[in-house]
Amino acid sequence: MRSERWLPRGFLILLLAVLAVAGWQWRQGAPLSANLMALVPGDAPDALQLRAEQRMQEPLNREMLVLVGSADGQQAINMAQQLGEQWQASGLFEQVQWNLQADLPALREQLLRGRLAMLSAADREQLIAHPDAFIEQRVQALFDPFTGFSLVPSQDDWLGLTGRIQNSQPQRGAVQLDIGSGALMAHADGKQWVLLRARTQGNAFDLTLPMQVAALLEQSRAQAATQQVELLAASGLLYAASGQQQASREITWVGGGATVGILLLLLLAFRRWRVLLAFVPVLVGMLFGAVACVAFFGSMHVMTLVLGSSLIGVAVDYPLHYLSKSWSLKPWRSWPALRLTLPGLSLSLATSCIGYLALAFTPFPALTQIAIFSAAGLVGAYLSAVCLLPALLNGVVLRPAQWPLNVAQCLLNARHALLKKVPTPALLALLLMFCAAGLWQLNSKNDIRQWVSAPPQLMTQAQAIARITGYQPTSQFFLVRADSEQQLLERQASLSERLDALIGKGTLQGYLALNQLVSPPREQQRLRAALNALPRHWQPLLALGVPLPALQNELAQLQALPEQRIDAALNGPLA
Repeated sequence: MRSERWLPRGFLILLLAVLAVAGWQWRQGAPLSANLMALVPGDAPDALQLRAEQRMQEPLNREMLVLVGSADGQQAINMAQQLGEQWQASGLFEQVQWNLQADLPALREQLLRGRLAMLSAADREQLIAHPDAFIEQRVQALFDPFTGFSLVPSQDDWLGLTGRIQNSQPQRGAVQLDIGSGALMAHADGKQWVLLRARTQGNAFDLTLPMQVAALLEQSRAQAATQQVELLAASGLLYAASGQQQASREITWVGGGATVGILLLLLLAFRRWRVLLAFVPVLVGMLFGAVACVAFFGSMHVMTLVLGSSLIGVAVDYPLHYLSKSWSLKPWRSWPALRLTLPGLSLSLATSCIGYLALAFTPFPALTQIAIFSAAGLVGAYLSAVCLLPALLNGVVLRPAQWPLNVAQCLLNARHALLKKVPTPALLALLLMFCAAGLWQLNSKNDIRQWVSAPPQLMTQAQAIARITGYQPTSQFFLVRADSEQQLLERQASLSERLDALIGKGTLQGYLALNQLVSPPREQQRLRAALNALPRHWQPLLALGVPLPALQNELAQLQALPEQRIDAALNGPLA
C-alpha cells in the first residue's frame, strides 16, 4: 500500500528535523540543570527579588569553606598554605585565600573618609547629645594601651572616630587573626584550625565542576591525613556533587534495569534478534521528550531524567501491542498487525497524554516539566511505532515462545477457581477494605527537602565548621525597598531595631545591613552641625597635650567631608 511507503519516509524527515533541533539546543553544551530551586512552586519573582536571591545564593553556590586542623598550629598553617597553592594552580578556582590580604592603606582611607557617615548610631548620638562624655572616653582610650588596635594612628584622628567605627563593625564568630602569618584561626577540640576559603570559576549547578571540586577535596584530605592533619569542608558544591552522583545511580538503576529487563523479555518471548528493534520507539521517545523540555523551559532538570526514565516501560508498550499478535495472527506480518492494533494504540496514547498533561497545570514546576517530557516522549514513541517500526520489521517471521501463553492460561485458571470459591461481592468488599486501609494511612507532606537526601557526613562537617567558627552561612534575607537613599537607610535602621531585639533574646545570632556601614544623609548633616559645638568640650584633650591647631585642623577636615552615598561605601574594602 502507498501508506507503507510514505509513512516511514515522512517520519524519517521528521526525525531528522528533531535531531537538528536537538543539535542546535546542545550547541553550547548540555542544556541540563541541577538547580533544585527551579522546581520550587510559587509565583515568579520580580527582577529585583530575583537579583537579590542570586546575590545571596552566589556565595553558597561558588564558595567552599575549609578548616585545616592540627594540634600544631604551625603545621596547620603550612598545610593550609600548601593546599591553597595547589588549589589555585588547579584551574578550578577563581580565588583561593588562606590568609588575610587586606589593603591597609585603602582601609585607612575609607575610615578617614567615612568618619561622619560610618559612625554607629550609638556613637553618633553620644557625640551629638553628650560631647563631654565622648571626649572623656577618648582621653581614657589615649591613656589605656589595652583599649584595642586602631588602623589609623592617633595623630591622624585625635577624636578617635575611626577607632569607634572599626570597633562597631559587626564581629561574629570565634575566628581570630594570626598576626605573624595573616591566617584566620580558631581553637576547638584540642586543635588549631586555619580557615581556607576558595571561590570557584563556576557554580554548584555546573554539571562537571562539583564533581571535580569534590575529587580534588578528597585528594587533599588524603594528603593531609598523611601528616595527621584533618580537613573539614562545607559548600553547596559538595551537596551538588553528591546529588549528581545519586541522580546518576538512580538513572542507571531505573533506566538501565528497565532496559535490560525489556530486552530479555523480548528475546525470551519472540526468539528473534530483530525484535530488539522494538526498543527504537523508546529512544525516539526520550529524544522527543528532551527536545520538548528544552524548547519549553530552556533547559531540562536532571530530576526530570530520573523520574522520566519510567517512560521506557510505557513507550515499549506500543510495539508490543502488534508484536503480541504473532500468537494469533498466522502468518504474522508487521503492517497487517499494525492495522489490527492501531485503534488500541491511538486510544492508549490519548489516555496517557491526558493523564500526563493534567500534571502540567499543577503549580509544581517539577511536575509540569515531567508532564511535558512524558507527553512529548509518548507522541514520539507512538509515531515511531506506527510509522517506522513496521518497515524495520517487514519480512520478519515470528514464532513466539509458548510459555507466555501458558503463564497467562494458568493465571486465568486461578482466577476462575477463585471466583468459584469466593463470590464476586465478597472479593469487591475485600478490595474496598484494602483500599480504605490504604487511604486511612495516607498523609501529605509538601516539603521539597524530601527530594534531597543530604549526606550525613556533609551535614556533620558543616555543623562542625559552624560550631568551631561560630559562623553559620545562610541565604535568608530581607529585601528593603525605598524611593530614596534616605528612606532606604531609615527603613533599614527601623528593621535593625527589631533584629537587635531578637539578638538580645538569643533568637538571632547576627545580621549584616547597609545602615551598619553608612548612615542616612540627614544624620550625616545633623552630625556635621553638632561639630560646631565641639571646641567647647575638648579641653581634656588639650590638657593631655594634644595641640590646639591639630584639633582645629581635624575639625575643619571633618566639616569639609562630603556627604557619603551608598555606592561610595560599597566600593570600599570594608564592604
